Amino acid sequence: QVLKKSLQSGVVLSTGSFLLYEAHKLISGFAEVHASFKVEDVIEQADYLYGSGETEKLYRLLVQHKNSDDAELLWRLARSSRDLAQLSSTSAEEKKQLTYDSLEYAKKALEKNESNSAAHKWYGICLSDVGDYEGIKTKIGNAIIIKEHFQRAIELNPKDATTIHLIGIWCYSFAEMPWYQRKIAATLFATPPTSTFQEALRYFHMAEEADPNFYSKNLLFLGKTYLKLNNKKMALLWLSKAKEYPAQTEEDKQV
Repeated sequence: QVLKKSLQSGVVLSTGSFLLYEAHKLISGFAEVHASFKVEDVIEQADYLYGSGETEKLYRLLVQHKNSDDAELLWRLARSSRDLAQLSSTSAEEKKQLTYDSLEYAKKALEKNESNSAAHKWYGICLSDVGDYEGIKTKIGNAIIIKEHFQRAIELNPKDATTIHLIGIWCYSFAEMPWYQRKIAATLFATPPTSTFQEALRYFHMAEEADPNFYSKNLLFLGKTYLKLNNKKMALLWLSKAKEYPAQTEEDKQV
């Protein structure tokens, strides 16, 4: 029937060449569908491993796809590289390499899809991490860029509690910045970035409203910020919640 329709529409092919042509189309179509399903399958498996706290297995899975053009795979690889770097079992040399690798993966994710909220979030996180190796001047110099990426991530995904928390951390860091770092900031910016503990507190509460009890560190910083504001009653409330938080990751244990 297919051959008959093709001949009726004026496609003149020998039976052999026509069958080869149809087979090629079928195989090509299958390959495209298979490729799309493969990406989805990898993402599904990656999210399962992330939820299970299988940091090393997750990294081994995703690093195979480091040359991918898919932003969803790349930002997950940036995150898993960073998570692996944070493990106590990771050597100092490996940690540094993974930190720089994670920034490259996040940068590539942004290049592939500028409208990807998670790519902006993880680019900001990884850029901040790299600053730990390049000195306080570079870290402060990157501060505005980092905040811009976090803000862009929230524009794209207003309900992302983690990114709201990260802006809170940004505010907290500048609120408690020692005088010598403020002096460095003054040499880098005409108007140095500043913040207050009240502003940090507002973001931590916004994060908690977006997703209650989502992150042990948000609970910790609510407590720490209330301590900075000399409100010991509220500090005790949030620090107690942080202490009682079920520890699943190494970071939870540190909190």
